[in-house]
Amino acid sequence: MKFRIFLIISIILIAILLIWMGIYLPENPFGQEKIFLVERGQSFFEISRNLANKGLIKDDSYFNLYLLLTGNYKRLKSGQYLFSSSMTISEIAKKIVSGDVMKEKITIIEGWNLRDIGWYLENRGLFQAEELFEIVGFPLIDYSKVTDLPQPKDFSQEFDFLKDKPKNLGLEGYLFPDTYYIREQEIEEIVRKMLENFDKKFTLDLKEEINRQSKTIFEIVTMASLLEKEVKTIEDKKLVSGILWKRLKNNIPLQVDATISYLTGKKTTKISKEETHIDSPYNTYKYKGLPLGPICSPGLESILASLYPKNSEYWYYLSTPTGETIFNKTLEEHNLAKAEYLK
Repeated sequence: MKFRIFLIISIILIAILLIWMGIYLPENPFGQEKIFLVERGQSFFEISRNLANKGLIKDDSYFNLYLLLTGNYKRLKSGQYLFSSSMTISEIAKKIVSGDVMKEKITIIEGWNLRDIGWYLENRGLFQAEELFEIVGFPLIDYSKVTDLPQPKDFSQEFDFLKDKPKNLGLEGYLFPDTYYIREQEIEEIVRKMLENFDKKFTLDLKEEINRQSKTIFEIVTMASLLEKEVKTIEDKKLVSGILWKRLKNNIPLQVDATISYLTGKKTTKISKEETHIDSPYNTYKYKGLPLGPICSPGLESILASLYPKNSEYWYYLSTPTGETIFNKTLEEHNLAKAEYLK
Protein backbone atom coordinates (compact mmCIF):
# COMPACT_ATOMS: atom_id res chain seq x y z
CA MET A 1 0.00 0.00 0.00
CA LYS A 2 2.78 2.43 0.95
CA PHE A 3 4.67 1.54 -2.19
CA ARG A 4 1.58 2.26 -4.30
CA ILE A 5 1.14 5.69 -2.66
CA PHE A 6 4.83 6.41 -3.12
CA LEU A 7 4.58 5.39 -6.78
CA ILE A 8 1.54 7.62 -7.39
CA ILE A 9 3.21 10.59 -5.70
CA SER A 10 6.39 9.97 -7.66
CA ILE A 11 4.46 9.84 -10.96
CA ILE A 12 2.62 13.07 -10.08
CA LEU A 13 5.89 14.81 -9.15
CA ILE A 14 7.58 13.62 -12.33
CA ALA A 15 4.58 14.81 -14.37
CA ILE A 16 4.69 18.21 -12.68
CA LEU A 17 8.45 18.42 -13.30
CA LEU A 18 8.02 17.51 -16.96
CA ILE A 19 5.25 20.10 -17.38
CA TRP A 20 7.37 22.73 -15.61
CA MET A 21 10.35 21.91 -17.82
CA GLY A 22 8.17 21.98 -20.96
CA ILE A 23 6.79 25.41 -20.06
CA TYR A 24 9.73 27.17 -18.41
CA LEU A 25 12.75 25.74 -20.27
CA PRO A 26 13.47 26.89 -23.84
CA GLU A 27 13.56 24.59 -26.82
CA ASN A 28 17.05 25.80 -27.79
CA PRO A 29 19.08 28.23 -25.62
CA PHE A 30 20.99 29.38 -28.71
CA GLY A 31 18.07 29.71 -31.10
CA GLN A 32 17.84 32.42 -33.77
CA GLU A 33 15.08 35.04 -33.85
CA LYS A 34 12.24 34.44 -36.28
CA ILE A 35 9.27 36.49 -37.39
CA PHE A 36 6.00 34.82 -36.38
CA LEU A 37 2.55 35.89 -37.54
CA VAL A 38 -0.59 35.43 -35.45
CA GLU A 39 -3.47 35.93 -37.83
CA ARG A 40 -6.74 37.50 -36.78
CA GLY A 41 -9.27 34.85 -35.73
CA GLN A 42 -6.76 32.00 -35.23
CA SER A 43 -7.47 29.59 -32.37
CA PHE A 44 -4.82 28.93 -29.74
CA PHE A 45 -4.55 25.36 -31.09
CA GLU A 46 -3.58 26.71 -34.52
CA ILE A 47 -1.11 29.17 -32.99
CA SER A 48 0.60 26.52 -30.88
CA ARG A 49 0.83 24.13 -33.85
CA ASN A 50 2.45 26.86 -35.98
CA LEU A 51 4.92 27.66 -33.19
CA ALA A 52 5.93 23.99 -33.05
CA ASN A 53 6.19 23.72 -36.84
CA LYS A 54 8.52 26.73 -36.87
CA GLY A 55 10.72 25.10 -34.23
CA LEU A 56 10.03 27.83 -31.68
CA ILE A 57 8.60 25.41 -29.12
CA LYS A 58 9.17 21.68 -28.71
CA ASP A 59 5.65 20.50 -28.03
CA ASP A 60 2.42 22.40 -28.70
CA SER A 61 0.60 20.52 -25.93
CA TYR A 62 2.64 22.37 -23.28
CA PHE A 63 1.69 25.71 -24.88
CA ASN A 64 -2.00 24.74 -24.89
CA LEU A 65 -1.82 23.53 -21.28
CA TYR A 66 -0.16 26.76 -20.14
CA LEU A 67 -2.86 28.87 -21.78
CA LEU A 68 -5.62 26.77 -20.26
CA LEU A 69 -4.06 26.83 -16.77
CA THR A 70 -3.58 30.63 -16.88
CA GLY A 71 -6.95 31.29 -18.51
CA ASN A 72 -5.33 33.28 -21.32
CA TYR A 73 -6.43 31.13 -24.24
CA LYS A 74 -9.05 33.74 -25.28
CA ARG A 75 -6.74 36.76 -24.90
CA LEU A 76 -4.26 36.13 -27.72
CA LYS A 77 -3.69 39.15 -29.96
CA SER A 78 -2.96 39.06 -33.67
CA GLY A 79 0.10 40.68 -35.23
CA GLN A 80 3.70 40.10 -36.22
CA TYR A 81 5.99 38.96 -33.40
CA LEU A 82 9.72 38.37 -33.06
CA PHE A 83 10.32 35.06 -31.27
CA SER A 84 13.28 32.78 -30.67
CA SER A 85 13.50 29.14 -29.59
CA SER A 86 15.67 30.47 -26.75
CA MET A 87 12.43 31.85 -25.27
CA THR A 88 10.28 29.74 -22.99
CA ILE A 89 6.65 28.90 -23.69
CA SER A 90 5.56 31.21 -20.88
CA GLU A 91 7.57 34.10 -22.39
CA ILE A 92 6.15 33.53 -25.86
CA ALA A 93 2.59 33.24 -24.53
CA LYS A 94 2.91 36.40 -22.44
CA LYS A 95 4.06 38.40 -25.48
CA ILE A 96 1.09 37.23 -27.53
CA VAL A 97 -1.34 37.93 -24.68
CA SER A 98 0.05 41.45 -24.13
CA GLY A 99 0.14 42.16 -27.88
CA ASP A 100 3.86 42.96 -27.75
CA VAL A 101 4.19 42.84 -31.53
CA MET A 102 7.24 43.85 -33.57
CA LYS A 103 7.98 47.56 -33.57
CA GLU A 104 8.52 49.33 -36.85
CA LYS A 105 10.77 52.39 -36.86
CA ILE A 106 9.62 55.28 -39.03
CA THR A 107 11.27 58.70 -39.30
CA ILE A 108 9.37 61.75 -40.51
CA ILE A 109 11.89 64.35 -41.71
CA GLU A 110 11.58 68.07 -40.95
CA GLY A 111 10.30 69.80 -44.07
CA TRP A 112 8.37 66.82 -45.43
CA ASN A 113 4.86 67.56 -46.64
CA LEU A 114 1.89 65.21 -46.67
CA ARG A 115 2.86 63.87 -50.11
CA ASP A 116 6.35 63.02 -48.82
CA ILE A 117 4.95 61.31 -45.72
CA GLY A 118 2.34 59.39 -47.72
CA TRP A 119 4.88 58.11 -50.27
CA TYR A 120 7.32 57.24 -47.49
CA LEU A 121 4.75 55.08 -45.68
CA GLU A 122 3.73 53.50 -48.98
CA ASN A 123 7.32 52.71 -49.99
CA ARG A 124 7.86 51.13 -46.59
CA GLY A 125 4.94 48.82 -47.32
CA LEU A 126 2.98 50.08 -44.32
CA PHE A 127 0.03 51.87 -45.94
CA GLN A 128 -1.10 53.29 -49.24
CA ALA A 129 -0.55 57.06 -49.44
CA GLU A 130 -4.25 57.49 -50.13
CA GLU A 131 -5.07 55.82 -46.80
CA LEU A 132 -3.14 58.58 -45.03
CA PHE A 133 -4.74 61.32 -47.13
CA GLU A 134 -8.24 60.05 -46.33
CA ILE A 135 -7.48 60.60 -42.63
CA VAL A 136 -5.39 63.81 -42.70
CA GLY A 137 -6.68 65.42 -45.91
CA PHE A 138 -5.36 65.46 -49.46
CA PRO A 139 -2.53 67.94 -50.15
CA LEU A 140 -3.52 71.33 -51.62
CA ILE A 141 -7.23 70.62 -51.23
CA ASP A 142 -9.62 73.31 -49.99
CA TYR A 143 -12.49 71.14 -48.76
CA SER A 144 -14.92 74.04 -48.88
CA LYS A 145 -14.66 73.83 -52.68
CA VAL A 146 -14.51 70.05 -53.12
CA THR A 147 -17.43 67.65 -52.67
CA ASP A 148 -16.18 64.44 -54.28
CA LEU A 149 -13.53 63.60 -51.65
CA PRO A 150 -14.06 62.20 -48.14
CA GLN A 151 -13.64 64.84 -45.45
CA PRO A 152 -10.51 64.36 -43.30
CA LYS A 153 -11.01 63.26 -39.72
CA ASP A 154 -11.61 66.10 -37.28
CA PHE A 155 -9.14 65.77 -34.38
CA SER A 156 -9.91 69.22 -32.94
CA GLN A 157 -11.95 67.78 -30.06
CA GLU A 158 -8.90 65.80 -28.94
CA PHE A 159 -6.25 68.47 -29.53
CA ASP A 160 -6.80 72.12 -28.60
CA PHE A 161 -4.01 73.34 -30.88
CA LEU A 162 -6.14 72.39 -33.89
CA LYS A 163 -9.11 74.55 -32.91
CA ASP A 164 -7.89 77.63 -34.79
CA LYS A 165 -7.05 75.59 -37.91
CA PRO A 166 -9.55 76.30 -40.71
CA LYS A 167 -12.03 73.43 -41.05
CA ASN A 168 -11.60 73.39 -44.83
CA LEU A 169 -7.94 72.31 -44.58
CA GLY A 170 -6.29 69.01 -43.69
CA LEU A 171 -3.44 68.38 -41.26
CA GLU A 172 -0.57 69.65 -43.41
CA GLY A 173 2.03 71.06 -41.02
CA TYR A 174 0.78 69.26 -37.92
CA LEU A 175 2.29 65.76 -38.29
CA PHE A 176 5.30 66.46 -36.13
CA PRO A 177 8.63 65.38 -37.67
CA ASP A 178 10.35 62.83 -35.44
CA THR A 179 11.25 59.15 -35.13
CA TYR A 180 8.35 56.90 -34.13
CA TYR A 181 8.23 53.26 -33.11
CA ILE A 182 4.95 51.75 -34.20
CA ARG A 183 3.39 48.36 -33.85
CA GLU A 184 0.78 46.87 -36.15
CA GLN A 185 -1.53 49.87 -35.88
CA GLU A 186 -4.23 51.54 -37.91
CA ILE A 187 -3.09 54.64 -39.81
CA GLU A 188 -5.37 56.76 -37.61
CA GLU A 189 -3.50 55.65 -34.48
CA ILE A 190 -0.16 56.60 -36.04
CA VAL A 191 -1.50 60.03 -37.02
CA ARG A 192 -2.77 60.47 -33.46
CA LYS A 193 0.71 59.60 -32.14
CA MET A 194 2.21 62.37 -34.32
CA LEU A 195 -0.40 64.86 -33.13
CA GLU A 196 0.28 63.90 -29.50
CA ASN A 197 3.95 64.62 -30.13
CA PHE A 198 3.06 68.03 -31.61
CA ASP A 199 0.98 68.73 -28.50
CA LYS A 200 3.94 67.93 -26.22
CA LYS A 201 6.32 70.14 -28.18
CA PHE A 202 3.87 73.04 -28.31
CA THR A 203 4.15 73.97 -24.65
CA LEU A 204 1.90 76.26 -22.63
CA ASP A 205 4.61 78.96 -22.72
CA LEU A 206 4.57 78.92 -26.53
CA LYS A 207 0.77 79.15 -26.60
CA GLU A 208 0.80 82.06 -24.17
CA GLU A 209 3.40 83.88 -26.29
CA ILE A 210 1.26 83.38 -29.39
CA ASN A 211 -1.73 84.90 -27.57
CA ARG A 212 0.45 87.78 -26.38
CA GLN A 213 1.40 88.50 -30.00
CA SER A 214 -2.26 88.30 -31.07
CA LYS A 215 -1.42 85.54 -33.52
CA THR A 216 -2.82 82.02 -33.92
CA ILE A 217 -1.12 78.64 -33.75
CA PHE A 218 -2.18 78.13 -37.36
CA GLU A 219 -0.38 81.31 -38.47
CA ILE A 220 2.76 80.36 -36.55
CA VAL A 221 2.81 76.85 -38.03
CA THR A 222 2.21 78.22 -41.53
CA MET A 223 5.07 80.71 -41.20
CA ALA A 224 7.30 78.02 -39.66
CA SER A 225 6.64 75.76 -42.65
CA LEU A 226 7.94 78.49 -44.98
CA LEU A 227 11.08 78.95 -42.88
CA GLU A 228 11.65 75.19 -42.80
CA LYS A 229 11.74 74.98 -46.58
CA GLU A 230 13.55 78.26 -47.26
CA VAL A 231 16.59 78.38 -44.96
CA LYS A 232 18.75 76.04 -42.91
CA THR A 233 20.27 77.61 -39.79
CA ILE A 234 18.37 78.91 -36.78
CA GLU A 235 19.93 82.36 -37.12
CA ASP A 236 18.93 82.63 -40.78
CA LYS A 237 15.44 81.40 -39.91
CA LYS A 238 15.04 84.14 -37.31
CA LEU A 239 16.18 86.81 -39.78
CA VAL A 240 13.92 85.49 -42.57
CA SER A 241 11.06 85.27 -40.07
CA GLY A 242 11.59 88.96 -39.28
CA ILE A 243 11.59 89.83 -42.99
CA LEU A 244 8.43 87.87 -43.79
CA TRP A 245 6.42 89.16 -40.82
CA LYS A 246 7.54 92.70 -41.77
CA ARG A 247 6.44 92.19 -45.37
CA LEU A 248 3.06 90.92 -44.16
CA LYS A 249 2.62 93.95 -41.93
CA ASN A 250 3.41 96.28 -44.82
CA ASN A 251 1.11 94.46 -47.28
CA ILE A 252 4.01 93.33 -49.47
CA PRO A 253 3.82 89.90 -51.20
CA LEU A 254 6.00 87.31 -49.48
CA GLN A 255 7.25 85.85 -52.77
CA VAL A 256 8.47 82.64 -51.15
CA ASP A 257 9.83 80.22 -53.75
CA ALA A 258 9.01 77.21 -51.58
CA THR A 259 5.28 77.86 -52.00
CA ILE A 260 5.72 77.42 -55.76
CA SER A 261 7.66 74.18 -55.27
CA TYR A 262 4.83 72.99 -53.01
CA LEU A 263 2.36 73.62 -55.85
CA THR A 264 4.42 71.95 -58.57
CA GLY A 265 5.78 69.13 -56.43
CA LYS A 266 9.26 69.72 -57.85
CA LYS A 267 12.23 68.97 -55.60
CA THR A 268 14.16 72.05 -56.70
CA THR A 269 14.69 75.59 -55.49
CA LYS A 270 14.62 76.91 -59.05
CA ILE A 271 11.26 78.21 -60.22
CA SER A 272 10.28 79.72 -63.54
CA LYS A 273 8.55 83.03 -64.15
CA GLU A 274 5.57 81.12 -65.59
CA GLU A 275 5.24 79.14 -62.36
CA THR A 276 4.95 82.35 -60.33
CA HIS A 277 1.66 83.00 -62.17
CA ILE A 278 0.01 79.73 -61.06
CA ASP A 279 -3.44 80.63 -59.78
CA SER A 280 -3.50 79.19 -56.28
CA PRO A 281 -3.98 80.64 -52.77
CA TYR A 282 -0.68 78.93 -51.95
CA ASN A 283 1.14 81.12 -54.49
CA THR A 284 2.78 83.90 -52.45
CA TYR A 285 3.93 85.62 -55.65
CA LYS A 286 0.41 86.07 -56.96
CA TYR A 287 -1.41 86.63 -53.66
CA LYS A 288 -0.46 88.72 -50.65
CA GLY A 289 -0.42 87.35 -47.13
CA LEU A 290 0.40 83.89 -45.85
CA PRO A 291 -0.43 80.97 -48.13
CA LEU A 292 -3.71 79.16 -47.60
CA GLY A 293 -2.03 76.86 -45.08
CA PRO A 294 1.28 75.23 -44.11
CA ILE A 295 3.37 73.75 -46.91
CA CYS A 296 5.25 71.13 -44.84
CA SER A 297 5.81 69.81 -41.32
CA PRO A 298 8.15 72.27 -39.59
CA GLY A 299 10.50 71.25 -36.80
CA LEU A 300 10.58 72.93 -33.39
CA GLU A 301 13.49 75.18 -34.45
CA SER A 302 11.43 76.69 -37.27
CA ILE A 303 8.41 77.07 -34.99
CA LEU A 304 10.53 78.99 -32.48
CA ALA A 305 11.99 81.17 -35.26
CA SER A 306 8.46 81.90 -36.46
CA LEU A 307 7.43 82.95 -32.97
CA TYR A 308 10.62 84.85 -32.08
CA PRO A 309 11.70 86.68 -35.28
CA LYS A 310 14.81 88.83 -35.41
CA ASN A 311 14.32 92.44 -36.49
CA SER A 312 16.71 93.81 -39.10
CA GLU A 313 17.02 96.42 -41.85
CA TYR A 314 16.65 93.68 -44.49
CA TRP A 315 13.61 93.38 -46.76
CA TYR A 316 14.91 90.69 -49.12
CA TYR A 317 16.79 87.42 -48.98
CA LEU A 318 17.74 84.58 -51.28
CA SER A 319 19.18 81.12 -50.80
CA THR A 320 22.17 80.16 -52.91
CA PRO A 321 22.56 76.67 -54.45
CA THR A 322 25.09 75.91 -51.67
CA GLY A 323 22.55 76.71 -48.96
CA GLU A 324 23.92 80.12 -47.95
CA THR A 325 21.37 82.87 -47.30
CA ILE A 326 22.07 86.32 -48.77
CA PHE A 327 20.26 89.27 -47.17
CA ASN A 328 19.62 92.65 -48.82
CA LYS A 329 18.04 95.95 -47.85
CA THR A 330 16.85 97.12 -51.27
CA LEU A 331 15.30 95.55 -54.35
CA GLU A 332 18.24 96.75 -56.42
CA GLU A 333 20.71 94.93 -54.14
CA HIS A 334 18.47 91.88 -54.21
CA ASN A 335 18.38 91.78 -58.02
CA LEU A 336 22.17 92.12 -58.18
CA ALA A 337 22.49 89.21 -55.71
CA LYS A 338 20.16 87.08 -57.86
CA ALA A 339 22.24 87.81 -60.93
CA GLU A 340 25.41 86.82 -59.07
CA TYR A 341 24.27 83.74 -57.16
CA LEU A 342 21.40 82.32 -59.22
CA LYS A 343 23.02 82.17 -62.64
